Amino acid sequence: MEETETAWLELARQGDEEAFARIVEKYQRPVFSLCFRMLGVAEAAEDAAQETFLRAYKNLRRYDPRRSFATWLLSIAAHYCIDRLRRKRLVTVSVDDDAYAWRPPVDPALSPEASLIRSQQQERVRELLEALPAKDRAAVVLYYWHDCSYQEIAETLSLSVSAVKSRLFRARRALAEAWQTQAVGVSKQIHSEGIRYETPAV
Repeated sequence: MEETETAWLELARQGDEEAFARIVEKYQRPVFSLCFRMLGVAEAAEDAAQETFLRAYKNLRRYDPRRSFATWLLSIAAHYCIDRLRRKRLVTVSVDDDAYAWRPPVDPALSPEASLIRSQQQERVRELLEALPAKDRAAVVLYYWHDCSYQEIAETLSLSVSAVKSRLFRARRALAEAWQTQAVGVSKQIHSEGIRYETPAV
């Protein structure tokens, strides 16, 4: 942990709101990213991120400095999102700002065709993630988007390392099968439409 961050945390534990604001500024992007990929709706992710920081602030005295603060914070966010998904079975609403808010900026070096393909692939990944069970989804997001180790994911989700590996293996297999099924469906649709368009008018 950076020395500056350690100092901020110590001040925040003593009630210094400005120090905690600096911590929020540093971690707001990864926390929102996790919440959005878990919940799939930008507005819900913003609420979840705010709740995460509120809970972190209230429980700072219980934080063990020997533990990674980032892991501890993401743990709060992940568990909150998992609880929301289990309680309310949140349904994603297809609103343009929400549906595309998590995507990275368009690479200007890409051609329009390449940009469209990448955009479609990202949308498919988002849809496939939403089909996973809450904890499996959290494990995948932490592993692939936040580069967390098996041990860090285990600590974050209150699982054993072997359970994390098992969940990731199961999730990868499910995602691969769903991706393949979806790709076959798209291919058939394109083929069907191509045949229809190429049929000469009578």
